[in-house]
Amino acid sequence: MKAKATVEEVLSRIPGPVTAEWPMGERFAVALAHGTMSVEYYAPAGHDPQTPHEQDEVYFIHRGTGELVISGNSHSFKAGDCLFVAANVEHRFENFSSDFGTWVVFWGPKGGEK
Repeated sequence: MKAKATVEEVLSRIPGPVTAEWPMGERFAVALAHGTMSVEYYAPAGHDPQTPHEQDEVYFIHRGTGELVISGNSHSFKAGDCLFVAANVEHRFENFSSDFGTWVVFWGPKGGEK
């Protein structure tokens, strides 16, 4: 089981494979995973095309600034901030700086914890 991930190692895998959703290559990479938990690094470029996820998630902003819009409510962020998004809730990063990057932790059952 992998116990450590570095920003440099994870960033070396971004962009990832080209897909229909990510025509310029995936803008995230898995850093660690165990059971229902996974830790990824996310660094969108230009716009954020993500859709709601089936698990609860926490973002730890690594670098940059911007806004996270959750269910239509905008939350400004900067490096060092922590933001929570419940499972299946519409959310998207907007107006983010070109250097934006965040760790994201997914965990728990599909549908989120109640």
